[in-house]
Amino acid sequence: MTGHAPGIPATGPLPGTRSPRALAGVLAAMAVSLTGTRISAVALPWFVLVTTGSATRTGLVAFCEMAPYVLVKALTGPLVDRTGPRTVSWTTDLASASAALAVPVCHAADVLSFPLLLALVAVIGAVRGPGDLAKEVMVPEAAERAGTPLVRATGLSGVTERLASTLGPAAGGGLVALLGPLAGLVVNAACFALGSVIIALALPRGTGRPAQEAAPRTGSPEPGYWKRFGEGLAFLRREPLLLTVIVTIGITNLLDAAFATVLLPVWAKTSGNGPAALGLLGSTMGATAVAGSLIAAMAAHRLRRRLVFFAGFLLGGAPRFLILAWDLPLGAALAVFAVGGFGVGFVNPVLGAVLFERVPRHMLGRVRALGDSLAWAGIPLGGLLAGAAVAATGLFPVLLAGGIVYCLTTSLAGLRPEWREMDEGPPARGGSGEEDDVPAVPRQATEPETAPTAPPRPRTG
Repeated sequence: MTGHAPGIPATGPLPGTRSPRALAGVLAAMAVSLTGTRISAVALPWFVLVTTGSATRTGLVAFCEMAPYVLVKALTGPLVDRTGPRTVSWTTDLASASAALAVPVCHAADVLSFPLLLALVAVIGAVRGPGDLAKEVMVPEAAERAGTPLVRATGLSGVTERLASTLGPAAGGGLVALLGPLAGLVVNAACFALGSVIIALALPRGTGRPAQEAAPRTGSPEPGYWKRFGEGLAFLRREPLLLTVIVTIGITNLLDAAFATVLLPVWAKTSGNGPAALGLLGSTMGATAVAGSLIAAMAAHRLRRRLVFFAGFLLGGAPRFLILAWDLPLGAALAVFAVGGFGVGFVNPVLGAVLFERVPRHMLGRVRALGDSLAWAGIPLGGLLAGAAVAATGLFPVLLAGGIVYCLTTSLAGLRPEWREMDEGPPARGGSGEEDDVPAVPRQATEPETAPTAPPRPRTG
């Protein structure tokens, strides 16, 4: 599982530039921005709940962040490939910091109406999508510069994400309990600003530039935006494995978004456990997910990807819903979240390695953007549907139904024959020198981020 992206020579580190600085910088920027996002994922839903008392409005806030996130991320893939991920990353992180800071500033000035909150959250989602994408796209190049095997770099990226999912909810829950939810949003803005500085100033010269494409034929114009966009779509068309992965992850992401943005905060409020329980559950799941990601980083080349993928979902999916539905003691919930986090920690490193092995470097931005956006398309609806369902039927039926649907989705999908291709490694290339249209595997919306750790989104940032 140490394959490289097709079309990119497998020469190991870039000549004369072997240094861990690029990989360390990308991982550090991911860590601080994701930590801020996880903090706000506790703070923002709680802010909406305590100021409006409405689960429906809490879900609407999540929708207004994630709908622009998914749409803009899908459309900016060609821009990332053409402009370079470094420029896109630091500029969008700076914009995210400004929009996130505007929420507490407007509230302090007593001008933060609910429509204005929705507008600010939409801006945050719109600029955060390209920023997240750009950092992900820099991982393969940073791994080459460091002389690190690709699968290990994706594992370290997963560990970074899980660490953020451990520290962020704990910090968010503590900040909300001690200083109120707006303090969490201020810290979120500071984290985005720091991430922008790291990408802009700390990476080695030349990192994150546009990847070279094959030279166009003499007299042929350089591909335009829609041409590049169409090339990305071609990667996402033909393989049954890709389509099944997108559908499966799309459904589970919708359920995770519903769980994290509405169901978990409502449970914390109605059970009397409060925001501290949100942070404790998220940090517990995040800590065990770190362990899972570390094992995946060290032993991924020995693992059967399909088995790991479905075992992770079996442990980290439906049990979270069911344990809260039966309103068992907090200790029981912590145990279930801990086991679930360990399983989920294996999922994204495996999918990330599959993606980076299959996609040519110069197309990575647009293909990853489209794959992620299609897989995340249900996230904006998750909180909206959950809020309406809780208002109509109560919390218990919605948690029970969510757990059943989660279990059926991951179990039935695993029976399809195309999943065997996940264990077959990178596709064979023809000898023509042309890149085959091989699809990318979309990223799961990082379970702990959504569910237990910090809701995947109303992350304001």
